[in-house]
Amino acid sequence: MTKDLIIRNGLEGIGEGEVSLHLAHILCFSGHCDIRYNGKDFQIREHDCCIIRATQLIESIESSADFEAKVIYASPIFIEKSTPNTNYGMKGSLSLSQNPVMHLTDDEFNRCKEDFDVVEQRMEETDHRFYDEMMYSVMRTLILDFFDFHVRINDMEESSTSQGAHLMGRFISMLERGEYRTCREVSHYASELCVTPKYLSEVSNHITGHSAGWWINRFTILDISRQLRDRSQNISDIAETFNFTSPSYFSRYVQRYLGESPTEYRG
Repeated sequence: MTKDLIIRNGLEGIGEGEVSLHLAHILCFSGHCDIRYNGKDFQIREHDCCIIRATQLIESIESSADFEAKVIYASPIFIEKSTPNTNYGMKGSLSLSQNPVMHLTDDEFNRCKEDFDVVEQRMEETDHRFYDEMMYSVMRTLILDFFDFHVRINDMEESSTSQGAHLMGRFISMLERGEYRTCREVSHYASELCVTPKYLSEVSNHITGHSAGWWINRFTILDISRQLRDRSQNISDIAETFNFTSPSYFSRYVQRYLGESPTEYRG
């Protein structure tokens, strides 16, 4: 549980180390922060809440000198166990992947801050006989409030979801867990989801405007680019992390999607 739920102040280290595959729930207290996420630019301002489902898709972060925020990192398995059984979950999650920032009213901000405080306080009660269940419960309350904010902001109905959105949500969840590091074939994901590769790509194109293969490569190349920028990592080790059969195959992949060889990209 200690590694499944982590609380930090500020955005330093987001998407790195022990929280590299965690979902990030950000509450901004002051200042602003510009984030490039999944190819789009967003700004987090005072009293905003931001949910980054896939920190691997963060390309850049620039914060003002007075930026203050608290971040609750939660592992995919913890989120899976904490997410309420509601039809809104998948639809809301997909919408957040396209626009992760929510501009809260003063009342919503105060409610969200209370939720953050409760999660942080209850995390300290490790002698609680039902600690895991308690933490799932307090996190579930926070998630339900996120859903409530999101419905108001996006004018979405809780009951409206589709089979396609549910399928897409499951597909994105597999990528968020890092499965692209070991397998990048659409057929693998389609098989796990009990659909054909063609159907998965059709649904992906319809809902997000991008094919299933695009999403797989998007997660992969942004993760690779981040690791290449970390000069403490050997290029051959990075290739092995992503299950490439040879350094030359890894180099061709990077050249294709980043326009430079791994060595050139690293500079």
